[in-house]
Amino acid sequence: MNALIKICGLSTPETLAAALDAGADMVGFVRFPKSPRHVTLDLGHRLSLQAKGRARRVVLLVDPGDEDIAQAVEAINPDLIQLHGSETPERVAEIRAIVRRPVMKALGVAEKRDLEALASYATGSDHIVLDAKPPRTADALPGGNGISFDWKLLNGLDPALPIMLSGGLNPDNVAEAIRLTSPRAVDVSSGVESGPGLKDSRKIEAFIKAARTAFAAQS
Repeated sequence: MNALIKICGLSTPETLAAALDAGADMVGFVRFPKSPRHVTLDLGHRLSLQAKGRARRVVLLVDPGDEDIAQAVEAINPDLIQLHGSETPERVAEIRAIVRRPVMKALGVAEKRDLEALASYATGSDHIVLDAKPPRTADALPGGNGISFDWKLLNGLDPALPIMLSGGLNPDNVAEAIRLTSPRAVDVSSGVESGPGLKDSRKIEAFIKAARTAFAAQS
């Protein structure tokens, strides 16, 4: 399986074009009103059409109800669903059965014991996004907080697990992160922004170039 690069939280045609032109494998659209990267169903629909056939489209949802899922799938028609809340393994499997398309589940990591849940999610998830556990503040988001966890915690993980590394990645550290953890994929959002929710085309291009070079060095 080829290593994958995902740019998440895209919300303008211009920055989406930058990600597509730079060769992103996946592009993510956030459906979470508290996030500065949130897109309406109408905007998500238009961005999805722009990306169709050029990258795999991902819609990010946080503890969605069935109606939330149905609306996002109808409007955005994503290739994958990303679940970034407190969804249980059973709920992940249920959503996967409902949408009949691949699902990725995000897990927050701060210490070694946070990885104990991996096995229970692995059977029902096509990708497991390992993100830094959000800080315990009222304004913290489930993801996209620009913080990383200790990548050495991943030493000894089963290489067969479909791990996507996230959390605090940026153009300057993604190569080192890949070297240390050998993930199947990497995911970035705030690390390619000039401000909350404001994607920077040059940072997107630099991130993809650095990640692609690092992945190639491991092959």
